[in-house]
Amino acid sequence: MTIPNLITILRLLLVPAVVLAMLQSFWGWAFAGFLVAGISDGVDGFIARRWNQSSRLGAYLDPVADKLLLVSVFVVMGFAGELPLWLVVTMVSRDGLIVCAVLLSSVMSHPVEVKPLFVSKANTAAQIVLAALVLGELAFSVHLGPLRTALILLTGVLTVASAAAYLVAWLRHMSGYGEGSRTSNSQTGDIESGDTKSGIGKSGGSGADA
Repeated sequence: MTIPNLITILRLLLVPAVVLAMLQSFWGWAFAGFLVAGISDGVDGFIARRWNQSSRLGAYLDPVADKLLLVSVFVVMGFAGELPLWLVVTMVSRDGLIVCAVLLSSVMSHPVEVKPLFVSKANTAAQIVLAALVLGELAFSVHLGPLRTALILLTGVLTVASAAAYLVAWLRHMSGYGEGSRTSNSQTGDIESGDTKSGIGKSGGSGADA
């Protein structure tokens, strides 16, 4: 077990701690946990690159840990009334549809390879900033209403745009499959897992970019 993988596992263990703190309105602890998770994500990536400790397990674990934290934080903030439910539903639905598309492709023996698109990375960055902003507001009792509203709208637009981009990439990958011809492998797409086989690229395992 490499050091980056151990750090990633610790980040996974932070998820229930952050969620519990949020549910009990310990916003300072929740913000601190979210901040530590973000820092650890950068640290494990640096160690993996600097000392050549990258691994296939880490390529899968790292984005899973990041995505699980983000989704959990968004869902809790949605039910707490700190984020609009339409944004939470859009985010969760997008991620669910992407997972279903990848699984369906694999079941049909026409697997996609996953690679974050630019719009996916922008979407993830907006989600992280929005989550940190809201947790920071609650932790330090400040109000940044206009900025929060702008980030909510930006995140919503990017979520829909990335979902549409993934759908187009997946449809191109699957086009004609099962109707007498296989499409060639295409470098068109995304998600945040590791090295699968063909079609939509692959991730370097450095974060939840999808």
